[in-house]
Amino acid sequence: ILRIFFGILPAFTWLLHYLRKDLHPEPKRMILKILLWGALITLPVFFVQIGFSVLLAGLKLPAFIIPILYWFLAIAFTEEFFKYLVVKREVLDSKHLDEPLDIMLYMIIAALGFAALENILYLTPPASNLSFNQFLNNTIIVSFIRFIGATFLHTLASGTLGYFLAIEVYEIEKRGWFFFSGLFLASALHGLYNFSIMTFKGTLQIAIPITILAGLAIFVFWAFNRVKKMKSV
Repeated sequence: ILRIFFGILPAFTWLLHYLRKDLHPEPKRMILKILLWGALITLPVFFVQIGFSVLLAGLKLPAFIIPILYWFLAIAFTEEFFKYLVVKREVLDSKHLDEPLDIMLYMIIAALGFAALENILYLTPPASNLSFNQFLNNTIIVSFIRFIGATFLHTLASGTLGYFLAIEVYEIEKRGWFFFSGLFLASALHGLYNFSIMTFKGTLQIAIPITILAGLAIFVFWAFNRVKKMKSV
């Protein structure tokens, strides 16, 4: 129960933060639906990532190429693309989509559903050798780190793609360009965040993720304000 609670808590906290940015609140039923779909897609993403890992292991590639392809393509791209599929399937043709901001918001909601289940999975390793206090302390620490790190990153990356999707509504002739640009940017920065944490040592292991989070946070804050000023079409 504690693992589930502290796994969901970071996502729920960010959800409240982002929902306050919407001047025209979305239906609670729709929010819950996208959250659940975001969580459910972790299963196909998991199997796709396993397939990529097996494929990369079988390829005779230089050693330094494999982790790059793994973190950028197998992990970051698949997660960003599947989160997008949730919004494409459940939102983009929905009657609840009544303003450009909704696209960014629902992308973030899907990301939070994904992040919530991902957090729970990160908190589920066996803890039989730990006392209750040790287990509780470790759970709280991991939950907090993921609140300011991975969960926040999911919202920012998906929010970035959501911004490009909102823009392309008005740029009919460049729709494909905006979508692929947003997907590339979200995947690239998501991948660089993971790659730097798992590969680099010392200052770079901390400096690069912080820079990515700060840069994306500034961009998404600006994007929210810009999209709010757009008229519905």
